[in-house]
Amino acid sequence: MRPAVAAATALAAGLLHTAAFAPTDAWWAQIAAQALLFSVVARATPKAAALCGALFGWCWLASGLWWLHISMHQFGGIPWLAAALAVALLAAFLSSYYALALGLTARFIAPGRWRLLALVPAWLLAELARATWFSGFPWIASGYAHTAGPLAGWAPWVGVYGIAALAALAAAGLVLLKERAWRWAAPALLLPLAGALLPQDFTTSSGRVALSLVQPSIPQDQKFDAARFSANLDILTRLIESSQGQVVITPESVVPLPLAELDRATLVRLSRPERPALLGTFLGNADEGFVNSVVGLGTDYHYGKRHLLPFGEFIPPGFGWFVRAMNIPLDDQARGQHQRPWAVAGQKLRPLICYEDLFGEDVVQSAVGPEAATMFINVSNLAWFGTVMIQDQHLQFSQMRALEFQRPVARSTNTGATAVVDHRGHVTARLPALQRGVLEATVEGRSGATPYARWLAALGLWPLWLLSLLALTAVRRVAQ
Repeated sequence: MRPAVAAATALAAGLLHTAAFAPTDAWWAQIAAQALLFSVVARATPKAAALCGALFGWCWLASGLWWLHISMHQFGGIPWLAAALAVALLAAFLSSYYALALGLTARFIAPGRWRLLALVPAWLLAELARATWFSGFPWIASGYAHTAGPLAGWAPWVGVYGIAALAALAAAGLVLLKERAWRWAAPALLLPLAGALLPQDFTTSSGRVALSLVQPSIPQDQKFDAARFSANLDILTRLIESSQGQVVITPESVVPLPLAELDRATLVRLSRPERPALLGTFLGNADEGFVNSVVGLGTDYHYGKRHLLPFGEFIPPGFGWFVRAMNIPLDDQARGQHQRPWAVAGQKLRPLICYEDLFGEDVVQSAVGPEAATMFINVSNLAWFGTVMIQDQHLQFSQMRALEFQRPVARSTNTGATAVVDHRGHVTARLPALQRGVLEATVEGRSGATPYARWLAALGLWPLWLLSLLALTAVRRVAQ
């Protein structure tokens, strides 16, 4: 294939890859896009393979993360061109994982079918690196496209990154099918699709609880405005008072200042003894650092966010100037300490604040053992990023966590997506974006542990790292 054609194919495949994720849920498009990429790389030179990996990754991640521009330009005050450049540079940095993985594979394994198979563990290594290095940023990792479809059945067995490897195997199978290599293509395609036939029942019901999920829909430019604080607090109070559930859940930082600065009269207004509430606010102080937290009103329970967002919640070394330019409130926060799930209304609720639910390896200890949570509660504020694509993508991550651990996920957000996901990964209730209100939903908790939860809790992601390296070593030896 001519270099220009190969580059154009990689770019087009990257766009198709983005289209596979929510809100389309076109799982098949993820495999098709990866098959296009693999068909080019399987016979490319190492430099061409690396370039195609970079172009594919850049197009996929730039088009899938474009909404970051909104937070930097509209709310951070950075000129639109500089904000667009920042998104482009982030996508370029993240795509370097895939460029390295594909380029090195082409460097050490000759063109042909063995290289095609070697691309599967190489892809997995790139996904694992992006998920864990430099604090990790696995947004729209390839496995998340499969919250629907036959590969979703693998989630309670191998998790999102195991699914990423199986999807890559299916993509390689499509290329082999095109080349009429039937003996190779059949197992490469059938193994991933076998997920639809796997046993799925690993947890049992722990009872039901009625939740009131609050969505105040406060515009981001008004959320931290001191002049609007009283009016915003009145909106929150009325929503809590109108709630009908046994437990009320409010969004991340719905009270956008340290809890210690709230007067007692305000706390009394927010608290209802007959109806416990989980309130999004900040704990800590200026000396020890402020912690993005949720607090059980009227109880001693609190949970502080542990996995912080770079640039938004902690400042990476050397980037203080950039974060200060965006004027983000409370932009350098402290990490919270791990706590038990919140035992309330006969259930054990495990809070997850914003993008913490991207990291199943951080959550897994709350999904095993006698004190395991019976459901996850995600509280978020995505108003920084608008409504297009971002809300559906984040909801899809909650669906994957529900599938992996067979726990329901209830979401309370500022502007969306406020929703309930059952333990099968199905969205059973959802408020429209930007609609102020309360989502009343009865949620069934679950007890027990999936195979994925058991081995992840014991070993972390190391088995996937090891299997990938062993597979690459084995393929190289056979191909020589």
